[in-house]
Amino acid sequence: MQNDMDRMEELVKILNDYAYHYYVLDKPIVSDYDYDVLYDELVLLEQKLNKVLPSSPTLRVGGEVLPEFKKVEHKVRLYSLNKCNDLQSLQKFVDDVREVVKNPKFTIEYKFDGLRVIVEYKNGLLFRASTRGNGVVGEDITEQVKTIKSVPLQIEYKKDLTIAGEGIITLENLEKYNKTASEKLKNARNAVAGAMRNLDPKVTAKRNLDVVFYDIISIENSEIKTQSDVQNFLKKNKFLTGDLFETTSSIEKMQEVINKVDKEKSKLNILIDGLVFKLDDLASREELGFTAKFPKWAIAYKFAPQEMTSMLKGVEWNVGRTGKINPTGIIEPIELAGAKITRATLNNYDDIKRKKIKINSLVFVRRSNEVIPEILGLAQDFENSKEIEKPIICPCCKEKLQEIGINLFCVNPNCRDKQINKITYFASKNCMDIVGLSDKIIATLFDKNLIRKASDLYQLTPQDFEGIEGFKDKKINNILSSIEKSKNVNLNNFIDALSIDGVGEKTAKDLAKKFLDINSLKNATYEQLININDIGDIIAKNIIEYFSNKDNLDEIERLFELGVNIKKSEQKQINKDSFFYNKKFVLTGTLDNYKRQEATKLIEDRGGEVVSSVSKNTDYVICGADAGSKLDKARALKINILYEKDFIDKL
Repeated sequence: MQNDMDRMEELVKILNDYAYHYYVLDKPIVSDYDYDVLYDELVLLEQKLNKVLPSSPTLRVGGEVLPEFKKVEHKVRLYSLNKCNDLQSLQKFVDDVREVVKNPKFTIEYKFDGLRVIVEYKNGLLFRASTRGNGVVGEDITEQVKTIKSVPLQIEYKKDLTIAGEGIITLENLEKYNKTASEKLKNARNAVAGAMRNLDPKVTAKRNLDVVFYDIISIENSEIKTQSDVQNFLKKNKFLTGDLFETTSSIEKMQEVINKVDKEKSKLNILIDGLVFKLDDLASREELGFTAKFPKWAIAYKFAPQEMTSMLKGVEWNVGRTGKINPTGIIEPIELAGAKITRATLNNYDDIKRKKIKINSLVFVRRSNEVIPEILGLAQDFENSKEIEKPIICPCCKEKLQEIGINLFCVNPNCRDKQINKITYFASKNCMDIVGLSDKIIATLFDKNLIRKASDLYQLTPQDFEGIEGFKDKKINNILSSIEKSKNVNLNNFIDALSIDGVGEKTAKDLAKKFLDINSLKNATYEQLININDIGDIIAKNIIEYFSNKDNLDEIERLFELGVNIKKSEQKQINKDSFFYNKKFVLTGTLDNYKRQEATKLIEDRGGEVVSSVSKNTDYVICGADAGSKLDKARALKINILYEKDFIDKL
């Protein structure tokens, strides 16, 4: 049986190997969560034995400095943050502070999941930027940071200044980068680390990063007495700061913010893994001081992990509604983002090869709230790892598969799973919205030979359900009532329900807005389709091919004969001389006179487009009260800003 000392030596060796892959090679082989579990075990062992090995990772803050980079010795030592993941630990932190500081006030900010960046200014000009490194010495990344447009090259403050922030990439920019990249990036954190610690600044520039600033390391300004003053100073000097900044003296308020952010974090355009609580008063921080590794006046509250590693045990292939063969990874069970996960998405065989994953290999698995888990890539393979074979025949009907582009397809029109999934999608909420008609019920009806295509749903009678287990009068009546109710449908929902390859909810809305009725869409030309935003060559050809198929046209006609009726769309006449016409707008803050949806509709009715994030392509940012980082970024990019009064005047 392994004793405590042997286990300590083993943990130190494992954790240092993980750190080498993460910090030096920029190729992590384990998730942050898995690292933290082992790290915490090591800390407990060191406390129990009252001993720390000379090479223990608990003795240092950050990672090794890459030899290719010029070294930067920090003016003051940089500490990492102590962490907790439950309210009891947070309460202990607050209580410990209260023992030294009377009536302490705390600030609340996002804990960004990126790369810590230190930036120095001299005489108002950007002088140098560096990584945290090991807390004493970092890497010079000045030229890389200069490519980041949200980092000002010149500021109003003219004395020496050193500030800290987090290098991040918005999820929107990550998605844009991956659309054209030859090698896609696994996640936002790795995207930032790889760009910042790359010897070629052009690589940094291509990824369109940001730095969100949150701390002052050194400054000659006696007026800055609190973290709130720090925040105001950063904003005044046009630095990008986080959207969240609150102050409180109450543990109840802390809990309220934790619950709110944890619930809403999946909707953010950035990657966060928790919240940071800091003592607001800077003088009181000096009283509290530091441990060997952490400040005693701050703590990071970490949310349940959204990314972990697990062993890939196998791959299951399924047939989608368009005939596309979809692989699903079968993994060893893990608890991730509040759920037990045993299956995770893989996009296609090309995706499997690109991610270099194998059976019996350790893989990264990520799950955002209410989103299907996905395998991001390989963490580590082993001697018994084996290649995943490309399927040749359909897993359902056993017909030979066809390779079209990067995907495999079953082209058999009578494939059971393909037909069932197509009808299920037709009945779904974003399509015909037939409430109560689940995939299991559709499969039962299909196997009883009661339906073969979507139009058959509209010929079902109460007698068809007789003798089927689980169907009583109330359930039957509810299903048939919902089918009847679905007959009146909006054009965009109907288009989506047709299962045209590549046409989902958004594209269906764009098509409905352009063509107004199904007959116009049927006769659409390639040139008309290709001119619609986000419709490229492949989707345009898919639409034309769909409406050239006699079986598809017959099915649409049969739906109409059975009572399906598309509600009439009215084309709004847009004044092309309107100030809003053909411009992109971002809304930020709270408007006094309009809700966000109302303001959006007013802009769209005048031919404008409302987008979610600020970029160089944004024409105007419309700013209400309590505007956050979007306003800061607009200023940094010199985007035009409209305050509410200006917006009303333009209306």
